[in-house]
Amino acid sequence: MGATVFTQEYSSPIAAPRLFKALILDSSTLLPKLLPQFVKDVTVLQGDGGPGTIEQVNFAQEGPFKYLKHRIDEVDKENLVCKYTMIEGGPLGEKLESIGYEVKFEGSSEGGCLCKMTSKYYTVGDGQVREEDVKEGRESTIGIYKVVESYLHDNPQAYA
Repeated sequence: MGATVFTQEYSSPIAAPRLFKALILDSSTLLPKLLPQFVKDVTVLQGDGGPGTIEQVNFAQEGPFKYLKHRIDEVDKENLVCKYTMIEGGPLGEKLESIGYEVKFEGSSEGGCLCKMTSKYYTVGDGQVREEDVKEGRESTIGIYKVVESYLHDNPQAYA
């Protein structure tokens, strides 16, 4: 099994605690509400939202995947960090065994935040993952962040 790591950063005008609450702590409720054309629902299969929890994201018919499953590895509410692993569905299969994610939200001097994201792709055998292979997924993630950011901007009391 090989592993390839990619990092990216996203700067947001939304305060780190609000974005963390919306994107991490309440994503199972918020994403189907804001993106019903992509996310049908999110179901907790086991756990209480903390480490060990397994969630299944079911996608709308128009999406490229039917579902994916995540295992929550760590949720640090004090330091605004979440680590989770995609364990089934989505892009996993013949070439990818799993994908580990770490997302950290850091406050910025302007009142917004910097989101630092690390993705670790674990391949089957000696497979390789190139940046162009993950470009669409990375762009999709930023698109989700922008939708949530817009919602929080338009609803200043939400997740305050």
